[in-house]
Amino acid sequence: MSPRPITDFHWPSRQRILVLAPHPDDFDAVGVTMRFFHQRGDTLRVAIVSGSASGVLNSFCAPAEKAAVREQEQRDSLRFFGLPDDALTFLRLPEDANGDPIEDADAIQRELDVAQPNLVVLPHYHDTNVGHRRAYAMFRKCSVLPALLFRDPKTTEFRCDLFTPFDEAAAQWKRKLLLHHRSQEQRNRQQRRRGFDDRILDVNRQIAAEIGCPSPYAEAFQVDGHVPFPVG
Repeated sequence: MSPRPITDFHWPSRQRILVLAPHPDDFDAVGVTMRFFHQRGDTLRVAIVSGSASGVLNSFCAPAEKAAVREQEQRDSLRFFGLPDDALTFLRLPEDANGDPIEDADAIQRELDVAQPNLVVLPHYHDTNVGHRRAYAMFRKCSVLPALLFRDPKTTEFRCDLFTPFDEAAAQWKRKLLLHHRSQEQRNRQQRRRGFDDRILDVNRQIAAEIGCPSPYAEAFQVDGHVPFPVG
C-alpha cells in the first residue's frame, strides 16, 4: 500500500494495544502515535522485554543501579504520558554478555495471555539492534497477531505503510517525553554529540521529508501480518 496517515484507518473502538518494547524508551520513540490511540480511548499496555543496563554509562550511576534506573525512567515517562502504573510490566528476560535479551518465547506468550491484545506495536526486525531483532523473533514464534513495526534510528530496511504526521507543538511534547530517559540523554550527548531527543526527532523529520508529508515530522509504521481493519 502507499503510505497513509494512521487516521485513515478505521480502527475498531476501544481496541487493546500491546507495545512490546525490547528496552525502556522504545515506547517513547513512537509517543505521538501512542497518544493518538490513548486519546481515542484504546487500552494501552507496555511490556519491557529487558532492562538494557549496558546502555547506561558508569558516569551516570553505579553499575548495580543501572537496571533500576532505566526502569524508573520508563515509569516516569509513562506517568508524564498519562498511563497508570499497572499499564507497565517488566519481563526482565536474562541478557547475554553483550546486554541483549536471551530469547524466551514463553515469557512473551505469558504477556500476550495477560494483555489479550488485538494489535501489537514493536520495533522493526531489520535493525542493527540485536534486542529489536530478538523481540520480534520471540513474538512471531508464539503469535500471528497483526502488528505495527516502527522505524527508529537503527532500522536498516523499511516499508512505510502508515504514518502519524505531527507539528512542532507535538514535537516539543515528544521531546519532554523522551527526556525522561536521562541516562540515554547523557550517553547520546557524550558518545554521539547529539541529544537523545534530537536523535529521535531527526528520524521523524527525515521520514516526513521522504514521504512528502506536509507536516515537519512523522512516525512511520510497516504493517506486519493481516490487519483486518478497513482503510478509509
